[in-house]
Amino acid sequence: MLRCRVRRILLARHGQTAWNALGKLQGHTDIELDPTGRDQARTLAMSLRDAGITRVWSSDLARARETAAIVATQLGLQPPEVDPELRERRFGVFEGLTRDECAANHPDAWRDWVAQTSHPPGGEPRADAIARMQRALLRAVTDGISLVVSHGGVMRLWLMELLGEPIPLVGNATMYEVDHDGAVFRATLRA
Repeated sequence: MLRCRVRRILLARHGQTAWNALGKLQGHTDIELDPTGRDQARTLAMSLRDAGITRVWSSDLARARETAAIVATQLGLQPPEVDPELRERRFGVFEGLTRDECAANHPDAWRDWVAQTSHPPGGEPRADAIARMQRALLRAVTDGISLVVSHGGVMRLWLMELLGEPIPLVGNATMYEVDHDGAVFRATLRA
């Protein structure tokens, strides 16, 4: 029986933005890293010095692109490949609001969102976000180890679908090891 070599992706969330610090949902709103986020990106790069990364991929949103560019530069790699399908889930009427503001301003939509029975008005359906993340990660699987910089919401959705269990919110600059054996993905939190 012919066995396929396992290929690895290191899947990381971007560094902190001013909206992250305020607890606001960003979605497709294009917010840059703040100084803490830039420090997190440099720390992420240092933690990856010996990881054997050969290629870096990024969402097209500024916070992920900047995180990926900082890592690529510090590791002496080519600029990141930008893939719009790695972008955050669109949060519709929730974008720019904190969770408390979502609950106060859109109580029915927030209740349905928390119960995972619906997406907010103008938001992206769960299945659509998971499907595009899957497509993007399949493109990022290469012969070497790839770093993929994406976003907490879409990462969490994809990981919960993959693992079949709830996972906590994905913190800024948190990273998962994702292996692909030619047929399926497997993921674990990287300490």
